[in-house]
Amino acid sequence: MTTGIKLTTSQKELAVRIAGEIVFSDNVGQALRSWRQRFMVSTTELAHYLKVSPSVISDYESGRRKSPGIGFIRKVVSALIKIDEERGGRITEPLKRLYTGSEALRGAIIDIRDFVEPISIGDFCEKIKAELVVGNEVDFKPLFGYTVVDSIKLVLEVPSSDYLKLYGSTSQRAAIFVRVSTGRSPLVALKAMQAGLGNLKPGLIVLHGAKTIDKLAVTIAKNEGVPLAISKAPSQQELLNMLKSIRPGEALLPPV
Repeated sequence: MTTGIKLTTSQKELAVRIAGEIVFSDNVGQALRSWRQRFMVSTTELAHYLKVSPSVISDYESGRRKSPGIGFIRKVVSALIKIDEERGGRITEPLKRLYTGSEALRGAIIDIRDFVEPISIGDFCEKIKAELVVGNEVDFKPLFGYTVVDSIKLVLEVPSSDYLKLYGSTSQRAAIFVRVSTGRSPLVALKAMQAGLGNLKPGLIVLHGAKTIDKLAVTIAKNEGVPLAISKAPSQQELLNMLKSIRPGEALLPPV
């Protein structure tokens, strides 16, 4: 991938996968915007890195310009990866692990991110309008990231051998399950997951979409010693927006 931006071998492999997803998407402009937002890069910052006008980026994303060629897409993706590298690789590192998993795993994971600094469970829940139903925030360690998972796809399509990759670079993260009805399936999957992963478990489980929580789900969370919360975010998209608002360095724990 020749773009004028030097990438490592692993970065090139990731760039090829991302660029391929954009090229083969039904709406290239929308896919470009989605990936830029996923990397938390503004149009101004990306334009500055590529030495183009911010309006060029906006026009491609909105469809006001004809879809960009593969060359421009490669430059955009390479720039996003390099910008993230300069920030510490908090987006690219989890993505590399994700892309070594199965297609089913990539289809089930909606978003995954590590934080530059830890955030307490209480602050995290407050930011995503979540209420703890199992556990007390002061009894648990802070979070270093999150993974948003489609609970139905996870249970029905993802092989258990791929479950470990849900954790990104650390298990001390929030496992957020969307499209949840009662919460039983995600918690049963968690218990099954631990059997083959040496009792590895997330730092917090968040359920979104459930009106009532199954008693078995609550029991499993208590028995496994994992805090369980319900997000009251009005929609999945609003939940994702709330998560993206948690910027690195925001809502940090006080220094010890």
